[in-house]
Amino acid sequence: MNIDTRIKYRHLLCFLEVVREGSLARAAERMAVSQPAVSKTLKELEGVLEAVLFERGKRGVVLTEAGRAFLRYAEPSVQALREGVRSLRSGAHEAGLVKLGVLSTVESSLLPEVVNRLHAQHGALVVSVVTGPSAYLLGQLRGGQLDLVVGRMTDSPQIEGLTFEHLYSESMMLVVRPAHPLLLDERHDRSRLGDFPVVLPLAGTTIRRYADSLFVQFGIGQPRQRLETLSITLSRRYVMASDAIWIAPLDAVQRELAQGELVELQLGHKEPGGSVGICSNPASPLPLAAQWCCEVLREVALTYRQSLDA
Repeated sequence: MNIDTRIKYRHLLCFLEVVREGSLARAAERMAVSQPAVSKTLKELEGVLEAVLFERGKRGVVLTEAGRAFLRYAEPSVQALREGVRSLRSGAHEAGLVKLGVLSTVESSLLPEVVNRLHAQHGALVVSVVTGPSAYLLGQLRGGQLDLVVGRMTDSPQIEGLTFEHLYSESMMLVVRPAHPLLLDERHDRSRLGDFPVVLPLAGTTIRRYADSLFVQFGIGQPRQRLETLSITLSRRYVMASDAIWIAPLDAVQRELAQGELVELQLGHKEPGGSVGICSNPASPLPLAAQWCCEVLREVALTYRQSLDA
């Protein structure tokens, strides 16, 4: 069955409007048509797809499992067509723009390669990046100031109502400068961890809870001297110039470990660092440039996972 000639643009527009409004009546009002016209259009679409897209109730309509699956394709298709029309009307010279929020713990490893691939694929594209704590970035995502947020946010209360797509899992590790005193301790005495300053993520962040868990596993209290920050640059420079111990996710220190600028302090225990992924707002259609960004993020994350398994 060739559905390409049977599904019309009006079917997709009607479907997306009903999704956004959650009501046939409100969708009809927004589209300036009658409610029976909306019902008829949806019935035609469901007939072509041979699937029920909405469950009707007294309080409106909600997507079925088939409806949610179709939404993943209908929304980008309509957005891509709109972007194509806009591009042609502007002379095909208008640059795309993706507004990306990135938690600082993933910006150093993942993001440079993502931006590099995006610019290699698209001749006119602006990638606008904002960093900060998850609560701030997710607030910007809800308000429409950001298209996507990338980082560890799966157990953040601010994620409720947003969509999270897992990219990869990351472990936490203890890293120090070369020739750190603990590297010379053949006994691997965990109790000495409290004798040195420690670098931790900010309190209240998702990644901090994983860092705190390491002290519980080692059976010691946190050192009195602590640097609490989400700045990878500050953490790196401070640890390289001192005897501080940095509890860091692998993706933040992988390059330095490979080059010998930092050394893992192996004490026989690793702590999972949680799920890194893409967070989006289902209430706002993704611009075409943001869809490009999602595709490249998935590609780079796959390569990264394969490198960890190698």
